Amino acid sequence: MEHHTLGYLVWFLVIGGLIGWIAGLITRGRGYGLPADIVIGIVGAMLGGLMARVLGLYIGSSMGMFMLAVVGAVILVGLTRLVIRQV
Repeated sequence: MEHHTLGYLVWFLVIGGLIGWIAGLITRGRGYGLPADIVIGIVGAMLGGLMARVLGLYIGSSMGMFMLAVVGAVILVGLTRLVIRQV
């Protein structure tokens, strides 16, 4: 799939929303609402990818990358809660 198509953007947002929703389920039992779930999913996926690079991990499958994104999103939610409690 080409990266500059409307279909790719929609797919990117759907997967980001799904990842954010799953992270919401894991961390507090429900999602955070569609816009927040999408942001959490996308930023969490970037965090997960960064963590993999720092740790020298190579994830070759789509399912592995999906799980890595979920882990990144869960960590993002945890860090966000920690910062909000500290403020």
